[in-house]
Amino acid sequence: MLTGYHRHMAMNESDACLTGGTSGTCSNLDAAVALFHSLSDSARLAIVRRLADGEARVVDLIGELGLAQSTVSAHVACLRDCGLVTGRPEGRQVFYSLTRPELLDLLASAETLLAATGNAVALCPNYGTRSGTDATTGTQEAHR
Repeated sequence: MLTGYHRHMAMNESDACLTGGTSGTCSNLDAAVALFHSLSDSARLAIVRRLADGEARVVDLIGELGLAQSTVSAHVACLRDCGLVTGRPEGRQVFYSLTRPELLDLLASAETLLAATGNAVALCPNYGTRSGTDATTGTQEAHR
């Protein structure tokens, strides 16, 4: 059974960095951690998924995603700082798009993996939705 295997492997690679692993391995690991962290917020992931369909302005993202202007602007800035999103000024507007087509491949691979694993990730006690918690509001549901 492979339960916990992913955590074991991640810890081994991190430990190698702490105990004298090669700098190439450590920098690749650090870069991968930063990449996945940049996509770990639901608002940022929603923005990336929307931009996968084509460029958009902040006002477009606000209307389509139902998020506040300050939230969208902050997350777009984060994605831009990470090099995942770029802005194309046109007059007083800025049209945002994904910088790399490889990001589309990553999103497609994630969808494939989620389809293959079913609810396993969603039920993860560390990162998934908790039992008894409403995933949309984050509040505890009353037990019946």
